[in-house]
Amino acid sequence: MSQVDYLEILRLRSLRYSKNSISANVHSSHHTVEDVLAAADAKSIAWPIDEDVTNAKLEMQLFPDKYRYVSLYIAPDFQYIHEELAKKGVTLTLLWEEYCQKVRATGGVPYMYTQFCEKYRRWARVTKATMRISHKPGDAMQVDWAGDPLYITDSVTGELETVPIFVAVLPCSWYTYAEACCDMKQERWLLCHVHAFSYFGGVPRLIIPDNCKTATTANTRYETVLNRSYQELAEHYGTAIVPARVKKPDDKAAAEGSVRFVSTWITAALRDKKFFSLAETQQAVQEKLEELNRRPFKKRPGCRLTAYEQEEKAFMGPLPVHTYEPAVWLHPKVGYDYLVSDGVNKYSVPYDLIGEKVDVRLTSQIVEVFYKQTRVAAHIRLDKPQRDPVVKPEHMPEAHRRYLNYTADDFTAWANTVGPNTAETVQRFLTGGREAEQGFKACASLTKLGSRYGAKRLEDACERVLRLTSTPTIRNISALCKASAERKEAAPQEVRKEGSHGITRGAAYYRKGGQRNE
Repeated sequence: MSQVDYLEILRLRSLRYSKNSISANVHSSHHTVEDVLAAADAKSIAWPIDEDVTNAKLEMQLFPDKYRYVSLYIAPDFQYIHEELAKKGVTLTLLWEEYCQKVRATGGVPYMYTQFCEKYRRWARVTKATMRISHKPGDAMQVDWAGDPLYITDSVTGELETVPIFVAVLPCSWYTYAEACCDMKQERWLLCHVHAFSYFGGVPRLIIPDNCKTATTANTRYETVLNRSYQELAEHYGTAIVPARVKKPDDKAAAEGSVRFVSTWITAALRDKKFFSLAETQQAVQEKLEELNRRPFKKRPGCRLTAYEQEEKAFMGPLPVHTYEPAVWLHPKVGYDYLVSDGVNKYSVPYDLIGEKVDVRLTSQIVEVFYKQTRVAAHIRLDKPQRDPVVKPEHMPEAHRRYLNYTADDFTAWANTVGPNTAETVQRFLTGGREAEQGFKACASLTKLGSRYGAKRLEDACERVLRLTSTPTIRNISALCKASAERKEAAPQEVRKEGSHGITRGAAYYRKGGQRNE
């Protein structure tokens, strides 16, 4: 309705009010009152007016040219605008310019940009359409850990084990994915993303995580450094990671909102139920998740699932042919045992890398070791803890490699070439434990003593030790070999006879003051 009270202006005029008095009573300017009265005189319109005539109708009668100009405005096709906004790179500004060109080509008058946007927003509210001005379909996936976990009860002790909940949401349709996890470690974080992509059946353009350590290694006002494993996942799926700003929850408001929904409709809904295994917990969460995505919206028709299928699914990126296998990167320093660990088992690297920092890439199937971006070792990853490390012979020093190739028969054959006492000692070593391999180290040490002190000293030392004890040790045999060698070095040298070599002088020469008898 017009703000000018045309009916009241004509009524007051019929009562012979002055123009100034009329202006004061209807709260309109003096010029407005003059224009209305002049138009009424020109159209021969006077009070009284028929009861069915409203101010809007009277305005059209008084000022037909104004409405003739208004009628030239061409209304936009809001349904077309709504559909075009879903396309990549399309904005309201672009659509308004195209609308203006189309309207002017037909001789019409287009709405200005502000009116164009306001009318579209009003149409979107009335039709309960998704507000794609803020969130385009398939544009982003926001991820986070739910604040409230579930718990697994130990059937024997009754102790509770925390089960964190991973949440991913598409903010355009609010379609949500949730998963109960055994932990919040890097590998689990990556797997949850893989499962979310599979659940949605597509990949969004962006991933918006929080500033957790599983997502970023640094996020300052100047730069963002992504976790290397997380970056690999993004590259495999053809998406990009844009972490939320520090202490800026509005950057991922949809995820925060979905976390609240998950806390209400999943965590709180399962608060009175006891779980005794992770699989049981995951099954219950999956059932509640389906209920959440099918729960009707309160302010618009449909639900999360229908909104996703009808408005967003077609704009998601395709899934890759091969599913991504999460990989975790470690950066250990190689120890003196030339081994690196995956946190459970140990694996060998070339021994010449002792003391160097290497990059270890861990997947569920393989352990890869890189030095200066070159792969130097690869092992099949063990799925269970193992006492002994996984060692490849080519990674070992020569001496260690020889030890690895020793057998009981090799030691026995070698000992027989030295002597019966050495052979007896080797047999004592091989049979002294539960398994023959337990004596390999002592036998290998015995061969080193043979190389250092010779076969005869080793045989003599073994003979003496066997006379004293039935359980010879390398320490005792080594001490005897060493003592024997020291006695030989300390023994006096044999005095050579005078005249046996060239100018050698005997004791008689020195007794006579250095003068020979003539």
